[in-house]
Amino acid sequence: MSDARSSESGFPIKGVYTAADLPADLDSRLGEPGDYPYTRGVYPTMYTSRPWTMRQYAGFGTASESNARYHQLLRAGTMGLSVAFDLPTQMGYDSDDPIAHGEVGKVGVAIDSIEDMRTLFADIPLDKVSTSMTINAPGSVLLLLYQLVAEEAGVPGPALNGTIQNDILKEYIARGTYIFPPKPSLRLVADTFAYCRAEVPKWNTISISGYHMAEAGASPAQEIAFTLANGVEYVRAALAAGLAVDDFAPRLSFFFVARTTLLEEVAKFRAARRIWARLMRDEFGAKNPKSMMLRFHTQTAGVQLTAQQPEVNLVRVAVQGLGAVLGGTQSLHTNSFDEAIALPTEKAARLALRTQQVLAYETDLTATVDPFAGSYVVEAMTDELEAAITALMERVADHGSAVDAIEAGFQKREIEQSAYRIAQEIDAGERVVVGLNRFRIDEEEPYEPLRVDPTIEAAQAERLAKLRADRDGGAVERALAELRAAAEGDANVLRPMKEALRARATVGEVCGTLRAVWGIYRPSDRF
Repeated sequence: MSDARSSESGFPIKGVYTAADLPADLDSRLGEPGDYPYTRGVYPTMYTSRPWTMRQYAGFGTASESNARYHQLLRAGTMGLSVAFDLPTQMGYDSDDPIAHGEVGKVGVAIDSIEDMRTLFADIPLDKVSTSMTINAPGSVLLLLYQLVAEEAGVPGPALNGTIQNDILKEYIARGTYIFPPKPSLRLVADTFAYCRAEVPKWNTISISGYHMAEAGASPAQEIAFTLANGVEYVRAALAAGLAVDDFAPRLSFFFVARTTLLEEVAKFRAARRIWARLMRDEFGAKNPKSMMLRFHTQTAGVQLTAQQPEVNLVRVAVQGLGAVLGGTQSLHTNSFDEAIALPTEKAARLALRTQQVLAYETDLTATVDPFAGSYVVEAMTDELEAAITALMERVADHGSAVDAIEAGFQKREIEQSAYRIAQEIDAGERVVVGLNRFRIDEEEPYEPLRVDPTIEAAQAERLAKLRADRDGGAVERALAELRAAAEGDANVLRPMKEALRARATVGEVCGTLRAVWGIYRPSDRF
């Protein structure tokens, strides 16, 4: 880096910290574990009573192949499943849509209908596992498919436990898998909150994500500031839809990255909890302590993995996972060492899970809560980050709201500037990346990546043709007409959407119905 003593967020790091760097009101800033402002963690005992949920993000090719990987991960001891969907599914298109050509099953599993979802979760006890689904614009669609499959297996909605990402605002900022404009997208999020409160009460209805912003180049302060600003927008949307804050806020969750800069990452997580607790209590009047708890999932930083000397990624992931645990994460996915090259092999995915198991069962991390509490450097960094995050959130608010700032391109520009700075530092050798710009080797060892069968697209198209031929076409048309009427009015769209999916409407048909009513969003629309 240009200044070897600068943090990722830009504040200076001292060579030595002392008691003079601690705030006079440290005790009130910390609180007790499980108590406001939750700096020390959202639960009194944290990992001393049980470890974090160990998730592994997986999904590729067909639903059958992904189901086999899930069973392998469960046998290896994973405690929660995280589903990756392919790009057509993320964008609400069926596998036989021309726009899906070449992308079916590539970066995740292809799900076109309830039949694919049945295959994906075949013989998996949905009342015993926690399932996280990385799906945003069509998040409600995939949740309903999951619920329908669970009901067929005799598992009622109240017994289901998991999360849909369902965070559309960060898609406009950093990732791009949006469908509808912001206003109807926020309505769909609020409808999902209301539906789940009644039908799937233990489900986390949104995972407000900074991870993808970090992968796009956001600094730790930007990652938290823009994520919490989006969280504020979702809270306001739910309140505007007539929901009471304590009716939905306990089911909000967050999703962050863990980088190799361990101390700053620990401080980042602690600052984020403190800011969110204050916002929910003071700005939104939350009374339920669970409404003030920032609960989050963490994934290690994929952007920091290298294709050069990929085995070094094992070390990076271990350090990143350590930072997430010391920062108090509720669940964790550790990346596989080969993900900078291709989809992870079975062995690499197992090694990633074993990394978490070593942290949980071979170290003393689970013996005490918040080991860094009172640390001169971590407490000082927590305060520095809190100030930087709050200042950035105020700049978002100066635009009027997070949506207004998104439409002005504010967050995207800030992240792009940060990403450009990082790239310059790496190119100049000021930011060391082991194996890439320093400590290189002349010849890389051969590696055989996991490859996706190119015939998947044709097979999915055949499945869709058979589905459409076998189903009751009239029932599908009637169900989609009811969905369209709900979208045109102000009724909750998830109930008719569920009936359409039950009648075997496809993901593309459901999303296409909503497209016809709400339109689609193009980045040029904001200029």
